[in-house]
Amino acid sequence: MKQPTLIPSEVIERRILLVRGQKVMLDKHLAELYGVQTRDINKAVNRNIDRFPKDFMFQLSSREFKNLMFHFGTSSWGGTRKRPRVFTEHGILMLSSVLRSKRAVQANIVIMRTFVRLRRMLASNELLSRKLKELERKYDEQFQIVFDAIRQILTPPEKLKRPFGFVIEEPKTSYGVRKRLAG
Repeated sequence: MKQPTLIPSEVIERRILLVRGQKVMLDKHLAELYGVQTRDINKAVNRNIDRFPKDFMFQLSSREFKNLMFHFGTSSWGGTRKRPRVFTEHGILMLSSVLRSKRAVQANIVIMRTFVRLRRMLASNELLSRKLKELERKYDEQFQIVFDAIRQILTPPEKLKRPFGFVIEEPKTSYGVRKRLAG
């Protein structure tokens, strides 16, 4: 039997979204990772709805759905008629008990490892920030430049805002006063 291909965690990281203050994944993205149709996930959830309380899974509001369509571009949503469901980390774990294919199990393992790694990175960054504040309290202003530089390194860079479309630099022209023609 053919072994399922492992999914790179970078692919999963790009699919994890922050909705209502929670890290979630869309039913559509989970279906792609599991190698099933979105409707199959939703059917399995509906058959086992008691396993998915609101802190495990919820449906996006119309506004949230419109924001996501804008974020991803409407073309990638194709014929979506229903507002998607999103699953928290616990909901994704519960999906593994509902979907029993080998690929779903393998994908779930990679997804869980990705969530754990992201949580560790966040905790590590928070720990570094706390230690930096403690050091700042201990030492005087002579190290302030060093602390500022470290804080700058810990802060993620802002995304650059580029102009939309083509930008054409046109030479500036000076328009003089129109001369009256004697007639």
